[in-house]
Amino acid sequence: MAPTRWRELAIVDVMNDSKRGAMTCVLVNAWGVLQLCAFMALTGTAAFAGALPVAIDGDRLPSLAPMLERATPAVVNIAARGSVAVRPDPFFSDPFFQRFFNIPQRRRQREVRSVGSGVIIDARRGLVVTNHHVIAGTEEIAVTLRDGRTLDAKLVGSDPATDLAVLQIPAEDLTELQFADSSVLRVGDFVVAIGNPFGLGQTVTSGIVSALGRGGLGLGNYEDFIQTDAAINSGNSGGALVNLRGELVGINSQIVSRGGGGSIGIGFAIPTNMVRDIVAQLVEHGGVHRGLLGVATQDLTAELAEAFGLSPQRGGAVIVEIQRGSSAELAGLLPGDVVVGVNDRQIRRSQELTNALGVLAVGNAVNVHILRDGQDRTVKAKIGERAAPQVIAAPTLAQRLSGAQFVDFNRQQVPSKDGSGVLVLEVEPASAAWRYGLRKGDVVVAVNRKPVRNLAELEQAVSASGRALMLKTQRGRESVFILIQ
Repeated sequence: MAPTRWRELAIVDVMNDSKRGAMTCVLVNAWGVLQLCAFMALTGTAAFAGALPVAIDGDRLPSLAPMLERATPAVVNIAARGSVAVRPDPFFSDPFFQRFFNIPQRRRQREVRSVGSGVIIDARRGLVVTNHHVIAGTEEIAVTLRDGRTLDAKLVGSDPATDLAVLQIPAEDLTELQFADSSVLRVGDFVVAIGNPFGLGQTVTSGIVSALGRGGLGLGNYEDFIQTDAAINSGNSGGALVNLRGELVGINSQIVSRGGGGSIGIGFAIPTNMVRDIVAQLVEHGGVHRGLLGVATQDLTAELAEAFGLSPQRGGAVIVEIQRGSSAELAGLLPGDVVVGVNDRQIRRSQELTNALGVLAVGNAVNVHILRDGQDRTVKAKIGERAAPQVIAAPTLAQRLSGAQFVDFNRQQVPSKDGSGVLVLEVEPASAAWRYGLRKGDVVVAVNRKPVRNLAELEQAVSASGRALMLKTQRGRESVFILIQ
């Protein structure tokens, strides 16, 4: 076989043939960009590695090291500490039990520690972006730089809905990562994850973009994840996903694991285009002031596309309901309109519309591209104020539900299957509602087998019930029946 120059090759695969006691290298073209595999030899890895050439025909072997030398100083380790109240056992918290055994009431605290990663995105101001879940509920946050310095950090702002947070550290001799345009990523692009897995210290793993626009995973309200097979483990949260130019394409956030937090090759990162918009609001306001367009939508399925006389390949989000008095109504949007774009962003699914609107602030102008009666139209709208949800305490409903608070959300906010229900905002430990099994985050979707879509219907159903009150709730992805007598 004639010798081939390495710069015409890209993916290195080493096959160890134990029968012949020889090693064969197979090199395949990929535009001069490659990932170096682990070399094995019958004589031992160390012995063989010492014999590896540093160059072929005078050209040095490709390596990610130069890029990483520029990028890794911008990735930091985060250690956070705080305390949370320990939820007491309902039996031992019963007032009668406490008086009978003379048990004093105490508010127990449990210390929590969190280890994660972060990325310096503004060296001049000392701004670091990380995940919300890395710093949630903590009081002290320490950031350790690549050069070994440990600095106290303060929280600038946090957004649980997108799992993003911004910290600030003293801006002295810092390195920042440049943002890449995540919209130009393609499945198959090489990426590198940099973070602090299992608290070991800064670690680098490589892989490819496995999929784009991942949503519907139940990981957050706004899901537009980059999926990668670059190893992401516990502690990588908040770290950097970079391209081979060392530019930031995503913030590592979630993994799929069989247990123990170990990588099985399915990790998710928040794309930088979403990060950029959220960070701008966190820095300016300390939070995200999301507005409301006022539409409820569903995916344009093949069946709906056929009914509307549209190509099933087109995709889009069908408007099924317009909130009265909303920006959508004022702009002239109608039920049955198919949203196919927001500003310069294409919309193929309902979740994509939610993501696009979720980064817009109150007062932002928006061009909504729709299909109406098969014709393309553009409707100009302005993002309106999101009304504060009405909160109702349980005694107003029934004494049997005392200790619980309920809130009425619009369809896009409630995580129930059909987009309706009443959210349990809070449940006091050892209360009547707690003892019956109601929990914070439950969504009540039916009372005595009668569907309820909002607080008004919940009140009506409870008041009409007899001695038995059966609540059907959604808890995560499960349906739970709670019998209250």
